[in-house]
Amino acid sequence: MNFNNTRKLGKAPLSVTQLGFGGAPLGDLYAPLPESEALATVETAYSEGIRLFDTSPFYGYGLSEHRFGHVLRQYPRDSFLLSTKVGRTLKPQEPSLIDRGQWRNTLAFEPVYDYSYDGVMRQVEDSLQRLATHRIDILLIHDVDVWTHGTIAETEKRFSEAMSGAYRALEQLRSSGVVKAIGCGLNEWEMCQRFANSGDFDCFLLAGRYTLLEQPALDQFLPLCVEKNIGILLGGPYNSGILATGAKEGAFYNYQKAPPEIRAKVKRIEMVCARYNVPLAAAAIQFPLGHPAIVSIIPGAVKPSEVKQNISLMSIDIPPSLWEELKQEGLLHQEAPTP
Repeated sequence: MNFNNTRKLGKAPLSVTQLGFGGAPLGDLYAPLPESEALATVETAYSEGIRLFDTSPFYGYGLSEHRFGHVLRQYPRDSFLLSTKVGRTLKPQEPSLIDRGQWRNTLAFEPVYDYSYDGVMRQVEDSLQRLATHRIDILLIHDVDVWTHGTIAETEKRFSEAMSGAYRALEQLRSSGVVKAIGCGLNEWEMCQRFANSGDFDCFLLAGRYTLLEQPALDQFLPLCVEKNIGILLGGPYNSGILATGAKEGAFYNYQKAPPEIRAKVKRIEMVCARYNVPLAAAAIQFPLGHPAIVSIIPGAVKPSEVKQNISLMSIDIPPSLWEELKQEGLLHQEAPTP
């Protein structure tokens, strides 16, 4: 599989490389990242041929966007695609008062949820400055899901605010040419489906919900995307770690230590892959691209070697019989299309 082959992004006038670059780790997710290494990682992704870069103001409270902007402003703007997100306004804050959550270092800002029209317009202006560019190619409404907001009631409130405010802003920005594609970046396929049925979206960034380990989006959401010509950018292809590291003690799944039943299933998948001499991570990064709605895989990386490893994993030949055996063992959805 050639990682820099392109696929059309739904209805949008864009084509994206099958392998992109996810920017959450460049916000110092879980561990501080030396500035020189962060910048070298983005430079390596570009020099190796990756042309889709995804980030968000939330990642390190502006840190990830700044790092992308610092590197990518050196290259011709038409030579790459840039994706970022809206839904949080960054407010200056005394560093000692900031709740950094999962980020080890952040800039001196605090994110405040705001899915209103005016809020989103301000957020886009701020992102353009951090990214050192005059336009964003793909703009996504970020984190309108129960995963983020904790309750169905709060999520419903944010959904209504997003559709009446953020969505109007994104439509206007698309029609004026400031952005080429609009969508949502979410952790739940159910909320992606809500948005898909409520507006005219080009794409969704779905994190972790269509992977070698789990395919809950296959029955309803992905067929809807094919029907509506909506492209899917697939984040979290390793389910936040375990499909890259394997079922070792302490492996991460959904940003937490994997429970025993998840580790047991991954161990069984590993055993099938081993019989074909295929690394688990290669099967994980290639599998989602078998579905016609999936246009790009966007794993993160924190060092140049990880970028090169993801590229290498994309090029490994995987025999069709591996996918068939996973289905026979009940480890893969029977109807899942495979590469």
